[in-house]
Amino acid sequence: MTDLDQTDRQILALLGSNARMPVAKLAAHLNLARTTVQARLDRLERNGTIAGYTLRLSDDAQAGMIRATVLIKIKPSAQTAVLTHLRHLPAVEKVHTTSGRFDLACQLRTTSTLELDETLDRIGAIAGVESSESLIHLSTRIDRAV
Repeated sequence: MTDLDQTDRQILALLGSNARMPVAKLAAHLNLARTTVQARLDRLERNGTIAGYTLRLSDDAQAGMIRATVLIKIKPSAQTAVLTHLRHLPAVEKVHTTSGRFDLACQLRTTSTLELDETLDRIGAIAGVESSESLIHLSTRIDRAV
């Protein structure tokens, strides 16, 4: 994303807040022609800057969900096997490799503390996992995800 100009960044910011915003509305916000915005979107999709469009649930829709981050320390040779197991756990939304004390950071979403507990037990039982630390998300104060 190093070749983005200010207009590209504005388009991405608007789509980040509403991925379904019509091109005509994007154009109106930016004081540009609809065809100009469409051409920029096509270029951003073609060059891989925009990898896809998604939805983000409202706080109300997520009210019954429990979110957590699990920091995992693994044996150096076990990363591939551990990732394979994590892919099969439905509560695992994202997994990031990290630097520091932990090797992986997993984002989980469950519907109950029982499901969270069972998922944490399953993660701990994966061969190659040496230790983990869980952080339950209480509220979101800032979300600039694009």
